[in-house]
Amino acid sequence: MRAMTLGTAALILTAGLSACDREARVGEAMPGGRVAVAQLRTAAGADAGRATAREVEGGLRFTADVQGLPPGPHGLHVHAVGRCDAPDFQTAGGHWNPTAAKHGANNPQGPHQGDLPNLTVGADGRGTAALTVPGATLAGLLDADGGSMMVHAAADDLQTDPAGNSGARIACGVFQPG
Repeated sequence: MRAMTLGTAALILTAGLSACDREARVGEAMPGGRVAVAQLRTAAGADAGRATAREVEGGLRFTADVQGLPPGPHGLHVHAVGRCDAPDFQTAGGHWNPTAAKHGANNPQGPHQGDLPNLTVGADGRGTAALTVPGATLAGLLDADGGSMMVHAAADDLQTDPAGNSGARIACGVFQPG
């Protein structure tokens, strides 16, 4: 009887932890998680770094590691189309927004899935940013017209629709399965 009680308690404890564990695991690496990579380039074709989209528990983890860009804060967004034609990268379309939300983490009707945190570039021209987007999928990102990562000239105000007043598009890369 005691073994059964301990077994039952262990089962209940495990069941309780499983629910909590699933919530705590959003954003953690998942075995077999696929990756997409975007090589970032300026309009002049110079290497500007690399971005990745990695499947994690409950969403996609986006990272960007940049180089050779002007110091300061820059808007960083995932765009809806996998094209980066110079000189202005307008072929990348608008932000990736499959849920039709408004722009920005500070917008009560946002954010959409293409909103990422501002990227701060140091005096050495390098910077890194990362964010897990809950509910985002690699299949959604790599749909028929693909997706891209965009670095903008100015900081994103994280509120103003459609792009946070982040200015010109200064570096872009098309996501490719990795």
